[in-house]
Amino acid sequence: MFLDHPTITATNSLTEPDRLERLNRVYGYVSALADAAGVQPFIEKIAQLHDHKGTLIVFWHDAPSEQEKGFFLQAWRSKIGDGSDNVEHEI
Repeated sequence: MFLDHPTITATNSLTEPDRLERLNRVYGYVSALADAAGVQPFIEKIAQLHDHKGTLIVFWHDAPSEQEKGFFLQAWRSKIGDGSDNVEHEI
């Protein structure tokens, strides 16, 4: 079992706690996508997920592959996420 999960934060999280819940769902979604695709290690590379006014910002410990970035785009585009393409990556 992996215990060092990324930090999950959001702008205005005190007044809009649903943003944190959405990020937790997105994290589960991308973890499942990576697992199904056999991408190892994946979750160890993620440092933080942040929702900044509808833009998902993914902070990485190590540079992600295009496939790994795609997992986040797919999740954020879905009804689980924001329904948009607003995803940024920071290393």
